[in-house]
Amino acid sequence: MDDLDSLAHAVAERMLTDGLWLATAESCTGGWVAKVLTDIAGSSGWFERGLVTYSNRAKQELLGVPTALLEAHGAVSGEVVAAMASGLRSRAAVDVALAISGVAGPGGGTPDKPVGTVWFAWDAGMPRTACLHFAGDREAVRRQAVAHALRGLLDALPSR
Repeated sequence: MDDLDSLAHAVAERMLTDGLWLATAESCTGGWVAKVLTDIAGSSGWFERGLVTYSNRAKQELLGVPTALLEAHGAVSGEVVAAMASGLRSRAAVDVALAISGVAGPGGGTPDKPVGTVWFAWDAGMPRTACLHFAGDREAVRRQAVAHALRGLLDALPSR
């Protein structure tokens, strides 16, 4: 199940069935996850908010990511996406938060974090992180990141 629309509808069904609220904090995907989720009629019954925190300053001001964490690990890291998700979850008072940060390209990559590197965090009480490396151009990397974020969200949702 990789079709974004199908994945988004599966998330919506779980959110409604379980009575959960979701918020997203996106960097490299630029709000794409929030867009596919809010394309669904009735998403106002389970989608609280979506933030595009593209800059480090936005991550600090809106999500409470510590400067020291950004300096030590960089924005594209497990530590930072975990802090993004937990900061969003506490500020938005939601059941589940999703955070994404990565290098979509075509530039910006380094030997340690090449283009296509994307970190994810899902926080439903305890942040869970994952790092994947996607191939393709900027659009392909971002599309694959959105699909993985939604699949991970389905796995992270607590049952009630």
